[in-house]
Amino acid sequence: MLSVLEIKNILNAELQGNPEIVITNISSLEKPKESSIVFCRSLKEKKLLNKSIGAVVVSKKLIKQFKGFNVLGVDSVKISLAILSKYFKPKNTTPIIINVDKYNNLVAGENCCTGKNVSIGLNCEFGHNIVIGDNVIIGNNVKVMNNVTIFDNTLIGHNSIIGPSSSIGYEGFGNVFDDNHGWLHIEHLGSVEIGNNVSIGANCCIDRGTLENTIIQDGVIIDNLVHIAHNVVVGSDTAIAAKVGIAGSCHIGKRNKIGGMVGIVDHVNTCDDVTISATSTIISDITEPGTYTGIMPSVKHSLWKRIALHIKKIDKIT
Repeated sequence: MLSVLEIKNILNAELQGNPEIVITNISSLEKPKESSIVFCRSLKEKKLLNKSIGAVVVSKKLIKQFKGFNVLGVDSVKISLAILSKYFKPKNTTPIIINVDKYNNLVAGENCCTGKNVSIGLNCEFGHNIVIGDNVIIGNNVKVMNNVTIFDNTLIGHNSIIGPSSSIGYEGFGNVFDDNHGWLHIEHLGSVEIGNNVSIGANCCIDRGTLENTIIQDGVIIDNLVHIAHNVVVGSDTAIAAKVGIAGSCHIGKRNKIGGMVGIVDHVNTCDDVTISATSTIISDITEPGTYTGIMPSVKHSLWKRIALHIKKIDKIT
Protein backbone atom coordinates (compact mmCIF):
# COMPACT_ATOMS: atom_id res chain seq x y z
CA MET A 1 0.00 0.00 0.00
CA LEU A 2 1.12 3.52 -0.80
CA SER A 3 -0.34 6.94 -0.15
CA VAL A 4 -1.05 9.27 -3.05
CA LEU A 5 1.72 11.52 -1.69
CA GLU A 6 4.22 8.64 -1.78
CA ILE A 7 3.20 7.84 -5.36
CA LYS A 8 3.56 11.51 -6.29
CA ASN A 9 7.15 11.43 -5.05
CA ILE A 10 7.95 8.12 -6.76
CA LEU A 11 6.67 9.39 -10.12
CA ASN A 12 7.82 12.99 -9.68
CA ALA A 13 4.23 13.91 -10.51
CA GLU A 14 2.01 16.95 -10.17
CA LEU A 15 -0.85 16.33 -7.72
CA GLN A 16 -4.40 17.59 -7.90
CA GLY A 17 -6.35 16.18 -4.97
CA ASN A 18 -5.93 14.52 -1.58
CA PRO A 19 -2.37 13.33 -0.83
CA GLU A 20 -3.47 11.18 2.13
CA ILE A 21 -5.61 8.68 0.17
CA VAL A 22 -4.17 5.13 0.49
CA ILE A 23 -3.80 3.09 -2.71
CA THR A 24 -3.97 -0.69 -2.33
CA ASN A 25 -3.51 -1.88 -5.93
CA ILE A 26 -3.29 -0.97 -9.61
CA SER A 27 -6.42 -1.53 -11.71
CA SER A 28 -7.30 -1.47 -15.37
CA LEU A 29 -9.67 1.20 -16.62
CA GLU A 30 -12.16 -1.48 -17.69
CA LYS A 31 -12.36 -3.15 -14.26
CA PRO A 32 -11.41 -0.58 -11.61
CA LYS A 33 -11.14 -1.75 -8.02
CA GLU A 34 -11.92 0.34 -4.97
CA SER A 35 -8.94 2.29 -3.58
CA SER A 36 -6.92 1.50 -6.69
CA ILE A 37 -4.89 3.68 -9.02
CA VAL A 38 -5.54 3.63 -12.77
CA PHE A 39 -3.64 4.95 -15.77
CA CYS A 40 -5.51 7.03 -18.33
CA ARG A 41 -3.79 8.00 -21.59
CA SER A 42 -6.47 10.12 -23.23
CA LEU A 43 -9.66 12.11 -22.65
CA LYS A 44 -11.50 9.39 -24.57
CA GLU A 45 -10.67 6.95 -21.78
CA LYS A 46 -11.95 9.35 -19.11
CA LYS A 47 -15.52 8.06 -19.60
CA LEU A 48 -14.42 4.70 -18.12
CA LEU A 49 -13.50 6.26 -14.77
CA ASN A 50 -15.71 6.13 -11.68
CA LYS A 51 -15.52 7.73 -8.26
CA SER A 52 -14.56 4.48 -6.48
CA ILE A 53 -10.96 4.68 -7.68
CA GLY A 54 -8.36 6.17 -5.38
CA ALA A 55 -6.35 8.08 -7.99
CA VAL A 56 -5.75 8.41 -11.71
CA VAL A 57 -2.46 9.00 -13.53
CA VAL A 58 -2.66 11.19 -16.65
CA SER A 59 -0.40 13.29 -18.81
CA LYS A 60 0.47 16.65 -17.26
CA LYS A 61 -1.17 18.27 -20.28
CA LEU A 62 -4.54 16.77 -19.28
CA ILE A 63 -4.49 17.20 -15.51
CA LYS A 64 -6.98 20.10 -15.48
CA GLN A 65 -9.49 17.99 -17.45
CA PHE A 66 -9.90 15.53 -14.56
CA LYS A 67 -11.48 17.66 -11.85
CA GLY A 68 -13.26 15.64 -9.18
CA PHE A 69 -10.59 12.91 -9.11
CA ASN A 70 -7.31 12.57 -7.26
CA VAL A 71 -5.05 13.16 -10.25
CA LEU A 72 -1.33 12.67 -10.72
CA GLY A 73 0.11 14.40 -13.79
CA VAL A 74 3.20 12.80 -15.32
CA ASP A 75 5.39 13.17 -18.40
CA SER A 76 4.71 9.60 -19.62
CA VAL A 77 1.75 7.52 -18.46
CA LYS A 78 3.22 4.24 -19.71
CA ILE A 79 6.64 4.79 -18.14
CA SER A 80 4.89 5.69 -14.88
CA LEU A 81 2.97 2.39 -15.00
CA ALA A 82 6.24 0.50 -15.43
CA ILE A 83 7.82 2.32 -12.48
CA LEU A 84 4.86 1.95 -10.13
CA SER A 85 4.14 -1.68 -11.04
CA LYS A 86 7.32 -2.73 -9.25
CA TYR A 87 5.96 -1.39 -5.96
CA PHE A 88 2.81 -3.51 -6.16
CA LYS A 89 4.39 -6.79 -7.28
CA PRO A 90 3.85 -9.41 -4.55
CA LYS A 91 6.88 -11.13 -3.07
CA ASN A 92 7.16 -14.83 -3.87
CA THR A 93 7.62 -17.45 -1.19
CA THR A 94 10.00 -20.38 -1.52
CA PRO A 95 8.09 -23.49 -2.73
CA ILE A 96 8.24 -26.59 -0.55
CA ILE A 97 8.04 -30.26 -1.53
CA ILE A 98 4.44 -31.45 -1.91
CA ASN A 99 3.06 -33.63 0.85
CA VAL A 100 0.64 -35.81 -1.14
CA ASP A 101 -1.21 -36.82 2.02
CA LYS A 102 -2.38 -33.21 2.35
CA TYR A 103 -4.42 -33.43 -0.87
CA ASN A 104 -7.29 -35.62 -2.11
CA ASN A 105 -6.00 -38.74 -3.87
CA LEU A 106 -3.15 -36.77 -5.46
CA VAL A 107 -0.60 -38.86 -7.34
CA ALA A 108 2.66 -36.92 -7.72
CA GLY A 109 6.12 -37.74 -9.06
CA GLU A 110 9.45 -36.67 -7.61
CA ASN A 111 10.52 -33.10 -6.84
CA CYS A 112 7.07 -31.49 -6.96
CA CYS A 113 6.83 -28.22 -5.02
CA THR A 114 4.10 -25.76 -4.08
CA GLY A 115 3.97 -22.28 -2.59
CA LYS A 116 1.49 -21.12 0.05
CA ASN A 117 -2.34 -21.24 -0.12
CA VAL A 118 -2.48 -23.84 -2.89
CA SER A 119 -5.70 -25.79 -3.47
CA ILE A 120 -5.61 -29.07 -5.43
CA GLY A 121 -8.86 -30.90 -6.24
CA LEU A 122 -9.78 -34.59 -6.27
CA ASN A 123 -7.90 -37.27 -8.22
CA CYS A 124 -5.19 -35.09 -9.77
CA GLU A 125 -2.01 -36.51 -11.32
CA PHE A 126 1.35 -34.71 -11.37
CA GLY A 127 4.49 -35.80 -13.17
CA HIS A 128 8.03 -35.09 -11.98
CA ASN A 129 9.56 -31.65 -11.28
CA ILE A 130 6.32 -29.67 -11.05
CA VAL A 131 6.61 -26.20 -9.48
CA ILE A 132 3.44 -24.42 -8.33
CA GLY A 133 3.44 -20.85 -7.00
CA ASP A 134 1.35 -19.15 -4.33
CA ASN A 135 -2.47 -18.97 -4.30
CA VAL A 136 -2.96 -21.44 -7.14
CA ILE A 137 -6.29 -23.27 -7.43
CA ILE A 138 -6.44 -26.54 -9.37
CA GLY A 139 -9.74 -28.36 -9.98
CA ASN A 140 -10.60 -32.05 -9.97
CA ASN A 141 -9.09 -34.67 -12.31
CA VAL A 142 -6.33 -32.39 -13.59
CA LYS A 143 -3.18 -33.88 -15.14
CA VAL A 144 0.05 -31.90 -15.04
CA MET A 145 2.95 -33.47 -16.94
CA ASN A 146 6.69 -33.40 -16.17
CA ASN A 147 8.60 -30.11 -15.75
CA VAL A 148 5.58 -27.78 -15.76
CA THR A 149 5.72 -24.46 -13.91
CA ILE A 150 2.47 -22.86 -12.73
CA PHE A 151 2.98 -19.35 -11.39
CA ASP A 152 1.16 -17.44 -8.64
CA ASN A 153 -2.62 -16.94 -8.60
CA THR A 154 -3.34 -19.25 -11.55
CA LEU A 155 -6.77 -20.89 -11.68
CA ILE A 156 -7.14 -24.24 -13.49
CA GLY A 157 -10.59 -25.82 -13.97
CA HIS A 158 -11.67 -29.45 -13.79
CA ASN A 159 -10.56 -32.23 -16.17
CA SER A 160 -7.80 -30.18 -17.78
CA ILE A 161 -4.38 -31.35 -18.99
CA ILE A 162 -1.12 -29.39 -19.10
CA GLY A 163 1.61 -30.91 -21.27
CA PRO A 164 5.26 -31.34 -20.32
CA SER A 165 7.58 -28.33 -19.93
CA SER A 166 4.80 -25.78 -20.30
CA SER A 167 4.77 -22.47 -18.44
CA ILE A 168 1.49 -21.08 -17.12
CA GLY A 169 1.38 -17.56 -15.73
CA TYR A 170 4.90 -16.24 -16.32
CA GLU A 171 5.58 -12.55 -17.04
CA GLY A 172 4.26 -11.16 -20.31
CA PHE A 173 6.33 -9.18 -22.81
CA GLY A 174 5.21 -5.74 -21.64
CA ASN A 175 7.94 -3.11 -21.93
CA VAL A 176 8.27 0.59 -22.57
CA PHE A 177 11.17 2.57 -24.03
CA ASP A 178 12.36 5.00 -21.34
CA ASP A 179 13.98 8.42 -21.55
CA ASN A 180 17.44 6.86 -21.64
CA HIS A 181 16.55 4.79 -24.72
CA GLY A 182 16.51 1.54 -22.78
CA TRP A 183 13.71 -0.94 -22.11
CA LEU A 184 11.77 -0.65 -18.87
CA HIS A 185 9.75 -3.73 -17.94
CA ILE A 186 6.13 -3.45 -16.76
CA GLU A 187 5.51 -5.92 -13.95
CA HIS A 188 2.50 -8.10 -14.69
CA LEU A 189 0.05 -8.10 -11.78
CA GLY A 190 -2.73 -10.21 -13.33
CA SER A 191 -2.86 -13.99 -13.55
CA VAL A 192 -4.17 -16.82 -15.77
CA GLU A 193 -7.59 -18.49 -15.70
CA ILE A 194 -7.90 -21.86 -17.44
CA GLY A 195 -11.38 -23.33 -17.75
CA ASN A 196 -12.72 -26.87 -17.58
CA ASN A 197 -11.79 -29.61 -20.08
CA VAL A 198 -8.86 -27.64 -21.50
CA SER A 199 -5.94 -29.45 -23.13
CA ILE A 200 -2.58 -27.68 -23.35
CA GLY A 201 0.28 -29.30 -25.24
CA ALA A 202 4.00 -29.54 -24.56
CA ASN A 203 6.28 -26.50 -24.33
CA CYS A 204 3.44 -23.97 -24.38
CA CYS A 205 3.69 -20.54 -22.75
CA ILE A 206 0.61 -18.75 -21.46
CA ASP A 207 1.54 -15.38 -19.97
CA ARG A 208 -0.30 -13.76 -17.09
CA GLY A 209 -2.12 -10.49 -17.66
CA THR A 210 -0.69 -7.06 -17.03
CA LEU A 211 -3.51 -5.87 -14.76
CA GLU A 212 -6.40 -8.21 -15.64
CA ASN A 213 -6.21 -11.95 -16.29
CA THR A 214 -5.33 -13.96 -19.37
CA ILE A 215 -8.29 -16.31 -19.90
CA ILE A 216 -8.54 -19.71 -21.63
CA GLN A 217 -12.22 -20.68 -21.63
CA ASP A 218 -13.78 -24.15 -21.36
CA GLY A 219 -13.03 -26.84 -23.92
CA VAL A 220 -10.07 -25.14 -25.62
CA ILE A 221 -7.45 -27.46 -27.13
CA ILE A 222 -3.91 -26.22 -27.69
CA ASP A 223 -1.15 -28.03 -29.59
CA ASN A 224 2.56 -27.99 -28.73
CA LEU A 225 4.79 -24.88 -28.91
CA VAL A 226 2.03 -22.28 -28.68
CA HIS A 227 2.53 -18.86 -27.13
CA ILE A 228 -0.43 -16.92 -25.76
CA ALA A 229 0.53 -13.45 -24.53
CA HIS A 230 -0.74 -11.27 -21.68
CA ASN A 231 -4.42 -10.30 -21.45
CA VAL A 232 -5.51 -12.62 -24.28
CA VAL A 233 -8.96 -14.21 -24.04
CA VAL A 234 -9.46 -17.48 -25.96
CA GLY A 235 -13.12 -18.39 -26.45
CA SER A 236 -14.56 -21.78 -25.56
CA ASP A 237 -13.98 -24.84 -27.77
CA THR A 238 -11.30 -23.11 -29.86
CA ALA A 239 -8.53 -25.27 -31.36
CA ILE A 240 -5.00 -23.87 -31.76
CA ALA A 241 -2.37 -25.80 -33.76
CA ALA A 242 1.38 -25.86 -33.16
CA LYS A 243 3.67 -22.80 -33.29
CA VAL A 244 0.86 -20.26 -33.13
CA GLY A 245 1.68 -16.91 -31.55
CA ILE A 246 -1.13 -14.71 -30.22
CA ALA A 247 0.06 -11.27 -29.14
CA GLY A 248 -1.17 -9.28 -26.17
CA SER A 249 -4.79 -8.22 -25.56
CA CYS A 250 -6.32 -10.26 -28.40
CA HIS A 251 -9.83 -11.63 -27.97
CA ILE A 252 -10.35 -14.90 -29.83
CA GLY A 253 -13.97 -15.94 -30.34
CA LYS A 254 -15.62 -19.26 -29.60
CA ARG A 255 -15.04 -22.33 -31.78
CA ASN A 256 -12.17 -20.75 -33.71
CA LYS A 257 -9.79 -23.08 -35.56
CA ILE A 258 -6.30 -21.61 -35.82
CA GLY A 259 -3.84 -23.40 -38.11
CA GLY A 260 -0.17 -24.04 -37.48
CA MET A 261 2.31 -21.13 -37.41
CA VAL A 262 -0.40 -18.47 -37.48
CA GLY A 263 0.61 -15.11 -36.06
CA ILE A 264 -1.99 -12.73 -34.63
CA VAL A 265 -0.84 -9.20 -33.82
CA ASP A 266 -1.82 -7.43 -30.61
CA HIS A 267 -5.33 -6.11 -29.85
CA VAL A 268 -6.99 -8.14 -32.63
CA ASN A 269 -10.50 -9.55 -32.07
CA THR A 270 -12.03 -12.48 -33.91
CA CYS A 271 -15.71 -13.40 -33.85
CA ASP A 272 -17.09 -16.89 -33.22
CA ASP A 273 -16.69 -19.73 -35.76
CA VAL A 274 -13.60 -18.45 -37.56
CA THR A 275 -11.03 -20.70 -39.27
CA ILE A 276 -7.56 -19.27 -39.95
CA SER A 277 -5.38 -21.09 -42.48
CA ALA A 278 -1.89 -22.26 -41.50
CA THR A 279 0.94 -19.68 -41.64
CA SER A 280 -1.47 -16.75 -41.98
CA THR A 281 -0.76 -13.43 -40.31
CA ILE A 282 -3.80 -11.64 -38.89
CA ILE A 283 -3.37 -7.88 -38.48
CA SER A 284 -6.96 -6.65 -38.08
CA ASP A 285 -10.27 -7.73 -36.54
CA ILE A 286 -12.32 -10.55 -38.08
CA THR A 287 -15.99 -9.74 -37.65
CA GLU A 288 -17.74 -12.39 -39.77
CA PRO A 289 -17.54 -16.21 -39.47
CA GLY A 290 -15.65 -18.04 -42.20
CA THR A 291 -12.20 -19.14 -43.34
CA TYR A 292 -9.42 -16.56 -43.60
CA THR A 293 -6.01 -16.78 -45.25
CA GLY A 294 -3.27 -14.16 -45.34
CA ILE A 295 0.09 -15.07 -46.84
CA MET A 296 2.44 -12.43 -48.27
CA PRO A 297 6.20 -12.18 -48.80
CA SER A 298 8.01 -9.78 -46.51
CA VAL A 299 8.32 -6.20 -47.78
CA LYS A 300 8.89 -2.81 -46.15
CA HIS A 301 5.92 -1.90 -43.96
CA SER A 302 5.18 1.31 -45.86
CA LEU A 303 4.89 -0.69 -49.10
CA TRP A 304 2.85 -3.42 -47.40
CA LYS A 305 0.22 -0.87 -46.29
CA ARG A 306 -0.24 0.31 -49.88
CA ILE A 307 -0.42 -3.26 -51.19
CA ALA A 308 -2.96 -4.25 -48.55
CA LEU A 309 -5.16 -1.30 -49.49
CA HIS A 310 -5.31 -2.47 -53.11
CA ILE A 311 -5.81 -6.13 -52.20
CA LYS A 312 -8.95 -5.24 -50.25
CA LYS A 313 -10.37 -3.59 -53.38
CA ILE A 314 -9.25 -6.15 -55.97
CA ASP A 315 -12.53 -8.10 -55.97
CA LYS A 316 -14.33 -4.91 -57.07
CA ILE A 317 -12.22 -4.56 -60.23
CA THR A 318 -14.23 -5.45 -63.36
